[in-house]
Amino acid sequence: MNTVLSFARLGAMLMKEFIQMRRDRLTFAMMLGVPLMQLLLFGYAINNDPKSLPTALVATSNDHYTRAIVSALETTGYYRFTHVARSEAEAEALIANGAVSFVVTIPSDLARRMDRGDNPQILIEADATDPAASSGAISTLSTVTAQALLREQGMQAAADETAKSQLQVIVHRRYNPEIISQYNIVPGLLGVILQMTMVMMTAMALTRETERGTMENLLAMPASPAEIMLGKVLPYLVVGAVQVVVVLVAAKLLFGVPFVGSLGLLLSSVLIFVLALVLLGYTISTVSRTQMQAMQLTFFFFLPSILLSGFMFPYRGMPDWAQVFGEIFPLTHFLRIIRGVMLKGADFQAIASEVGALLVFVVLFATMALLRFRRTLD
Repeated sequence: MNTVLSFARLGAMLMKEFIQMRRDRLTFAMMLGVPLMQLLLFGYAINNDPKSLPTALVATSNDHYTRAIVSALETTGYYRFTHVARSEAEAEALIANGAVSFVVTIPSDLARRMDRGDNPQILIEADATDPAASSGAISTLSTVTAQALLREQGMQAAADETAKSQLQVIVHRRYNPEIISQYNIVPGLLGVILQMTMVMMTAMALTRETERGTMENLLAMPASPAEIMLGKVLPYLVVGAVQVVVVLVAAKLLFGVPFVGSLGLLLSSVLIFVLALVLLGYTISTVSRTQMQAMQLTFFFFLPSILLSGFMFPYRGMPDWAQVFGEIFPLTHFLRIIRGVMLKGADFQAIASEVGALLVFVVLFATMALLRFRRTLD
C-alpha cells in the first residue's frame, strides 16, 4: 500500500467532503451569501460623502435673496429642505430628535441689509454628532451662498473677489463643535459590543445543550418553553449590565465623551436593547442544530447590521432602499438613542419612536423563539 499518496484515497476523501458540504446547506449558503452581501453593501449602499441631507429652514421673509440662498444650497446636492420651521424652538426640536441634519436661519432683514451694502449674516446649525456626515456639506457653504447673493445683485463677475465681504455664514456645529470622532464612535461601540457578545452567547444557549447531550434532561424537566427561555436569557442580562458599566466609565474617563442627558433614560433604553439582543440570540439557537451553525447565522446578522446601522458609515449617505433595510436592525435605533441622550441631552419624547421600535423587536423575537422551541429532539 502506498503510504505517501494514493489518488484513489484522495479522491474518496474529496468526494466525502463534497457530500458533507452538500449536507451542510447553511455553511454552503454562507460561503456564497457573505461575499455577495459584502459586494452589494460596499458597492451600492456605502457612501462617505452623504448628499440630500434633510434641512430645516427658519425664515420669516420670502424675498428673492432668501430664495436665492435656498436654491444655491439645494443646487450643491448636499441640502434638501424638508421642513419649514415657524420658530427657533420648532427647529431646535427637529435637530434634537434627528429629523434634520441642518437648520438654516435667514434673518428677516436680509434683503434690506443687502440693498444697503451691509454685511448680513445667516446662521447654519449642523448636527455634528456624526462629523463625517456633515463635513462635506459644511465645506461648501460660504462660497456658494455668497455667490448666489452676488448673482442676485448682478455682480457675477465680481463674485469670487467679493464673496467673503458680502455675506457672513455663521456655522454652529451642534453637540460636537470640535469635531472629535470619539464622541461619535465610543457611544456607538457600546451598541456594537453588546450586539456581538449578547447575540453570540445566547445563540449558543440551546445548541450547546444539544451537542453536550444534556438537552434530553432539559426537556424532561417540568418547565414551560417560556420558563426555559427566561432561564437561558436572564443571566446574560447581568453580563450585559457589566459591559454597559465598563464602556460608560471608559467613555467618560478615557475618552472624555460628554454625557448631558438622563442616565436613567439611557439605562432603561439599554435594558430594552439588551433584552432584544438576547431574545434574538435565543431565536437563532432554536433554528441551529450545532454551535457552528449558530455562529454562522450570528455573523450573517452582524455584517449588515454594523454596515447599515450608521456606526461605520453615515446613515444618511446610504440610498433610500438601504436606509429602509437598516431600519430592521435593533442597532440602528439604539445608536440614535445613545447618541441622542449622551450628546444631545434628548428627553424621552425625542427618542420615543426609537424606544418603541426596540420594544417591537423584543415582542417579535420572543414570539419567534417560543414558536420555534421544540419539545423533542427529532
